[in-house]
Amino acid sequence: MRIGLYMFAALTLAAIVGAFVYTVNPNNYLLEVTGIHFNLPVAVWVILPMLLLLMLTIIHMLFYGFKNYLKLKKWQRDAATLDDAFYWSLINEPKDQKYALEEIKNSAMLLNKASIDMKENVEGLNSRLTKIINLIQKIKSGEYVDLKEHKMTKLFSENNPLLIQNRLNRLKSDKEFVEEVMKSPSLFSKAVQNKALEIFAANETFYKARKYAKAFDAKNLKAMLQRVGGTEDMGLSVEILNEFAEGLKLECSDFVYIASITKKQFTPDQNLALFKKYQQNNLKAQNAYLYLLFEYELLEEVGKYLEEQNESEFIKFRALYELKQEHKKYKLEDLIEVDTVCNEA
Repeated sequence: MRIGLYMFAALTLAAIVGAFVYTVNPNNYLLEVTGIHFNLPVAVWVILPMLLLLMLTIIHMLFYGFKNYLKLKKWQRDAATLDDAFYWSLINEPKDQKYALEEIKNSAMLLNKASIDMKENVEGLNSRLTKIINLIQKIKSGEYVDLKEHKMTKLFSENNPLLIQNRLNRLKSDKEFVEEVMKSPSLFSKAVQNKALEIFAANETFYKARKYAKAFDAKNLKAMLQRVGGTEDMGLSVEILNEFAEGLKLECSDFVYIASITKKQFTPDQNLALFKKYQQNNLKAQNAYLYLLFEYELLEEVGKYLEEQNESEFIKFRALYELKQEHKKYKLEDLIEVDTVCNEA
């Protein structure tokens, strides 16, 4: 019952009782308390306890009503805090939240350290949570979401999986963003750097890639070399190849693969000079150098080179060399597959 309605009903009852008593006994009743005389009608003496009870009841109702009001406010604040905790957990950026009520705090504290992965859409959520869930679903489905447009650019840390996925989505459709990542790789996560490099290597020429040579790895250098010899002018030269190779930790198989490409692009003199330098600086290039010597039928050079090496090394090349010495018309491919040149076993 509302307090105003309660007071009206109580005062009405007191008035009815007082009026009834007054019609029965309109006389006064004298009461002396510590020398003070109270001379009031009998009807007033009858309704005084009722009025006192009314006053005490109202005080009681106001006190507990205020307590309930404060508790309700705590529930409302905790509900808003819980809503905020769900929001940050959904975007994989959980934050420490403070709760006023133990009933909520004992369970909701989990959200301070947890991320929520939505499997399906949920109906009936507030507009804020519905919006963020829709954006997350778009990102996970491979769509790029402009976070700046939604005023969310500052919400994500650099290693946030949703931010990384969104940037990977953008790389697939935005060539300018690919080069943006290539220009400033330190601003992006390793996964975004690697994907940008992969896309760049699959589409650009050595002319354009030259300024990003230090960002390349062996895998993506080989991806670019694979396109050499096609209809597109890739711009490969000895000078440019050196710029790429000098900063990479190339394995034996990498050098052999490079040699298999450059033998069709550079002159024999250029190739031999190039790989002679490589094998002098890196033992892993020796097989590639031998491979080219056989390709160019320079058996005398092969013999000299093998004599300088340990007899347990380059077994396949030594076998081919022996066959060649007997003037048999064997080619390198007859005995050795280029892909297995580096496998001595």
